[in-house]
Amino acid sequence: MKLPVFTGSATALVTPYDDTGIDYELLDRVIERQAENGTAALVICATTGESPVLTEQERTLITGFCVRHAAGRMKVIVCVGGNDTQKAARAAGDAEILGADAVLLTTPYYNKANREGLCRHFTAVADRTGLPVIAYNVPGRTGVACTAEIYQRLAEHPRLNGVKEASGDISLVSKTIARCGDAFNVWSGNDDQTLPMMALGAKGAVSVASNVDPAGIAGLCEACLRGDLAAAGALHRKYQKLFETLFTEVNPIPVKAALTLMGLDHGVYRLPLAPMEENHLAALEDCLKELGLIS
Repeated sequence: MKLPVFTGSATALVTPYDDTGIDYELLDRVIERQAENGTAALVICATTGESPVLTEQERTLITGFCVRHAAGRMKVIVCVGGNDTQKAARAAGDAEILGADAVLLTTPYYNKANREGLCRHFTAVADRTGLPVIAYNVPGRTGVACTAEIYQRLAEHPRLNGVKEASGDISLVSKTIARCGDAFNVWSGNDDQTLPMMALGAKGAVSVASNVDPAGIAGLCEACLRGDLAAAGALHRKYQKLFETLFTEVNPIPVKAALTLMGLDHGVYRLPLAPMEENHLAALEDCLKELGLIS
């Protein structure tokens, strides 16, 4: 049995920029807001944090800042990449030195490893860090997908703690949990699948929507964990439109726009991302009004 790095809701945290770099004053406000609203963990420097455009120095500074300001109240999980196994292993070592609680490791993109390469990629990084490693399966972005057989093999490594599963394949989740049990934890990587995945035995979610309403998403996960599917279902239905609207354009464009509408100005994007289209922005604003998140 492997104790999960966290249970409940983890926020895939946005990276707030200003015209000169990282807006650390706003990042502090964002971290406090998460801590005050039931978030169990922060997942930083990942897709929602615009990882492809962060420099190594920025990743180091953000990690140290989040570890200090989370101050043990929430776990800090650092995304370390990537499609270069050696670079990812070095980044995992840096995260460990900086005090992170775990690392998130994406399936290799572009060079698209085969099944053996995938297994060796994850185990090579896990061999070179003392931190728990969470795999990240997101074939829509990487073009390569894990299987239940791969997860069963990864489960044999003591530091491969589980997977953020964002394939959209509920059958894969079911097969993985059936094969691996508590030897390999599963977390939802898609907000609209948190309820069905947790009903199957997932330990929580790495959520984009919890940037917008951390208390609500934490409540959804907590209801699932205590087996109250009626309450969880009600919350899922409440946030269904938000889950959809946050992906009308590529993540994290909509979620940063939502936070800006809510007075947490994340309006600066780094290319190739650009501001949200007006029609999508109007729909997002209407959704936030319906949820009572803006007036």
